[in-house]
Amino acid sequence: MVSIGSPFAAILKRAVEDTPGAIGGAFAASDGEMVDYFSRRDPDEWALLTAHYGVLLAQVQSALNTWHYGETDLLMLAHNDIAILIQSVQEGYYALIAVYRPAPLGRALSALGRATHALRREMS
Repeated sequence: MVSIGSPFAAILKRAVEDTPGAIGGAFAASDGEMVDYFSRRDPDEWALLTAHYGVLLAQVQSALNTWHYGETDLLMLAHNDIAILIQSVQEGYYALIAVYRPAPLGRALSALGRATHALRREMS
C-alpha cells in the first residue's frame, strides 16, 4: 500500500478501507495533479489514472456549462473490471475512488461522499 502522510491521505484511507473492493482514492486539482492519495497501486500508475479521469471530469463540466446545467457534482464511469467515481470537492478540486467490479457501488458512493465532506472541512 502506498500513502502520503497528510490529513488528506488519512481521509482517503478511511474511504478506501470503508469500501469493499476499493483500489484507491485520490484528491486532485482540476489540472489532474494529485494533492494526496491512498492506493494499493503503483504511485505512478495511480497518478496517471487520477490525471486522466480529471481530464474527463473537466470535459463533462465543460459540456454541462455549455448547456447551462450547472457544475458537475458526481461522475461515475464503469469499465469491465473497475468503476471510477469522481466527486467535485470545491474550488476546482475533486476526489476520486476506484473499485474493482463487481463492487457495492452504494458503499463506494457513501464513502466518497463522506470523504468529500471531510476534504472540504480540511481545506477550510
